[in-house]
Amino acid sequence: MNTLKRKIYDDLLAWKKKRNGATALMIDGARRVGKSFLCEQFSKNEYKSHIIIDFGNAPKDILDVFENDSSNLDLFFAKLSAFYSKTLYKRDSVIVFDEVQQFPRARQLIKYLVADGRYDFIETGSLIRLKKNVQDIIIPSEEEHIEMFPLDFEEFLWALGDEATAPLIKQCFDSRAALGQALHRKIMNDFRQYILVGGMPQAVLEYVTTKDFEAVDAVKRRILKLYRDDVSKFAQGYEDKVFAIFDGIPSQLSKSGKKYQLSSISKQARFRSYEDSFVWLYEAMVVNTCFNATDPNVGLALSADYLTQKCYMADTGLLITHAFMDSPYIENELYKAILFDKLNINEGMVMENVVAQILRRNGHKLYFYSRNDKEQRENHMEIDFLITEKKKIAPIEVKSGRYASHSSLDKFKKKFSSKLGDAYILYTKDVMVKDNIIHLPVYMAMFL
Repeated sequence: MNTLKRKIYDDLLAWKKKRNGATALMIDGARRVGKSFLCEQFSKNEYKSHIIIDFGNAPKDILDVFENDSSNLDLFFAKLSAFYSKTLYKRDSVIVFDEVQQFPRARQLIKYLVADGRYDFIETGSLIRLKKNVQDIIIPSEEEHIEMFPLDFEEFLWALGDEATAPLIKQCFDSRAALGQALHRKIMNDFRQYILVGGMPQAVLEYVTTKDFEAVDAVKRRILKLYRDDVSKFAQGYEDKVFAIFDGIPSQLSKSGKKYQLSSISKQARFRSYEDSFVWLYEAMVVNTCFNATDPNVGLALSADYLTQKCYMADTGLLITHAFMDSPYIENELYKAILFDKLNINEGMVMENVVAQILRRNGHKLYFYSRNDKEQRENHMEIDFLITEKKKIAPIEVKSGRYASHSSLDKFKKKFSSKLGDAYILYTKDVMVKDNIIHLPVYMAMFL
């Protein structure tokens, strides 16, 4: 099996070196994002021996060891070592608790295992932040958190065997220099493939191996089915509401404002009764939520209106499959539209979704600005994203290549001039600085 090179590997290395067993590492990420594979690779490469305990299907004997023998750590480790037929070496072995949310007791033990100091401990979890998975335990303070996301565009290029392009894009980004038509077109083609395939490791491996979008689509359908199974299993009591929101994402994003309108689910739907469902999808890292920052003057988080939100899929490749889940692959118009650069205004949702995915991967919390003022047109504006750069607010608009004006951006710059840093337009053309706005090809979002 091909192995995908992931940037997060370096974060694990840094943790191992710096902490030297003083903390456990918790890797939090959506299902199928590659956590288990990463841990296996890291454990094999960086330690003399390792044990991986998968709590998704751990045998009863092992659960008994955790229940009954954890007060005597010598016995506890001896039993683990015997069961997995692995010799454990002091300060040169790692024990991985995979899918630890399925067995919270193991997570609670981390405090004592770290204090013991013999071995390193890594935990992985999906749905790790759900109240249900932590309600009866004290979260150990010895736990360091790290989030794992789908492959980014640079990692996708690596998977295609291209290590040269991303540094070149970075150079042009830093110097605000155009790449030139031929190179820009080539990178845009690769980026379109990235949008269609997405960043879920299984989908990327399928694409690298077969270059067959239909086979990739089948992989993504299996992942979406797994997400639905998780909803049935872990959102008991309000799973119907989670399904309703999840299924509505493509149609909500194809509306002009992209804001999630609960009235589309039912005329009686109120945010209060659906709030837990939005939170569930966000905490499962299935979606990226983006809130309206109503007054950027006072700061983004401080003025966030949690009732007005946009709900993006955490992986754009999954969004494309999700949008046509009820019809066969062959009828999915988005594949054709994206490959042949025929995105109409409706499919702008795809570009906006991929930008949300990139910004979230870069560590930004997602905010937008929306003000509806029919009386005073100068106050009426929509800005797709707001991020903070060097303590200033940077507004970002996502446009199609054929856009004609940027009136919202102009009004926003005028109204909030004292708070603003750079203003960006992300689109499908080459780098250009015009009207004091930095125009960047959408793939350059990875450097914002």
